[in-house]
Amino acid sequence: MNLSALISQTETFAVHGRTDRDISSLCYDSRQAKAGSLFVAMKGEKTDGARFIPQALAQGVEAIVAEQEVRDDRAASIFVRNARAALADLAAAFYGHPSLQLKVTGVTGTNGKTTTAFLIKHICEQSLLRCGLLGTVRYEIGDRVIPASRTTPESLDIQQLLWQMTAEGCKSAVMEVSSHALVQERVRGIELDVAVFTNLTQDHLDYHLTMEAYFEAKSRLFTALSVQRKKRGKAIINADDRHGALLVSRWKESLPVLTYGLGARSDFRASNIRSDFHGTAYQLDAKDRSYLVRLPLIGQFNVYNSLAAIATASALGLEVRGAVLALANASAVPGRLEAVPGQRAFKVFVDYAHTDDALLNVLKTLRELNPARLIAVFGCGGDRDRGKRPRMGAAVDQLADYAIVTSDNPRGEDPLAIIDDIKPGLKRGRYEVIVDRKEAIQRAVELAEARDIVLIAGKGHETYQEFADKTVPFDDVAVAKAAMDDKRVDFNR
Repeated sequence: MNLSALISQTETFAVHGRTDRDISSLCYDSRQAKAGSLFVAMKGEKTDGARFIPQALAQGVEAIVAEQEVRDDRAASIFVRNARAALADLAAAFYGHPSLQLKVTGVTGTNGKTTTAFLIKHICEQSLLRCGLLGTVRYEIGDRVIPASRTTPESLDIQQLLWQMTAEGCKSAVMEVSSHALVQERVRGIELDVAVFTNLTQDHLDYHLTMEAYFEAKSRLFTALSVQRKKRGKAIINADDRHGALLVSRWKESLPVLTYGLGARSDFRASNIRSDFHGTAYQLDAKDRSYLVRLPLIGQFNVYNSLAAIATASALGLEVRGAVLALANASAVPGRLEAVPGQRAFKVFVDYAHTDDALLNVLKTLRELNPARLIAVFGCGGDRDRGKRPRMGAAVDQLADYAIVTSDNPRGEDPLAIIDDIKPGLKRGRYEVIVDRKEAIQRAVELAEARDIVLIAGKGHETYQEFADKTVPFDDVAVAKAAMDDKRVDFNR
């Protein structure tokens, strides 16, 4: 693509050097720079891409985009105010604005993004609307499944993945949109057909510092929706959530808004909810009609997730009845209240819950299944929001009969220091500390008796554990299954 045409798509302060150059690729990692590349030097959390401009120049790039003026005869240089915004603009232009060729849904919120996104994709596929997926667990492009590097990729990667979806024959796409991604302009230039808000509870305050800033970060998705040039996007909002109600009030006059929840005024309303080990059933009232929804997922929080998915399907032009029928055979989402297989008289579940609200919801759901005892294995991630640690302890203290406090992903922190932050929430003292996560899971399984439920929370689908000096393979489901298989049957119990 011609450099002059490319840079006309973003705001520039100054341009040095010839712009009649052909650009064959874009990159923001200097290790990928090569002849014909345009290198965007972005400031990251740990380093500044400007440090690697000499390396990119040495590797033969045609142009440099940076938040500083660069003068070098080997390449054109483009001086911009915001390199992240520039990368998003350039990437969208370079790949021909693929979001305009797809029906795109963006899902944001603290909890429920992954399950909601999976359910939306499932409904679309069942409605013969081939759908790509970008999210925490994985990326799906046609028949290809790619391990996810992060919940919401960098803007250049998103545009490339959306472009690949169009090449694979996808007609729609659903993506999880993190608050970090919104602040960092990663979804800039993507025109959405639907924007979904699930809920907001405390998380990521190590990054956003305040709940107000966290909420405003999430609300950016709807600000972007309101200023789109090509599409008239619709907002799908959880009206039962306090922050969702604020969004409805803020945007109801300027955006088409559909609400969902358990309240009588919701456009998509659930009532008469019944759950057991096999799934959930409820009555859906929407568009002046009632439907019986059967969902092979358990818990009230999954009712909310499915309501969001049905409302999204309707906003995309699909029939509500078809969406309801599709949900009956939806697959379980990896690491989201995932049952560990095993022929035992007790049940073991693995869940990604890593906030106090998510933990409360999962524990409430399992408590409603009337276990003899509810045993929780959990920890908190290191180098993340410390304020939620005692709150997570309090959630477990409130609803679990016994807890084993262990390591999650300690990263750069001392695991025992993290556990010390959790302990103030565990006021009733019905817990033990086992720092080694494998030993903690084995202990919980060993303690479990007939009709007990064991919840292993925090890591869900993850297949690794992060320490200060290394990342090691670790899969909660695999460890739990091995412990169940190895457990000796005591016929005297």
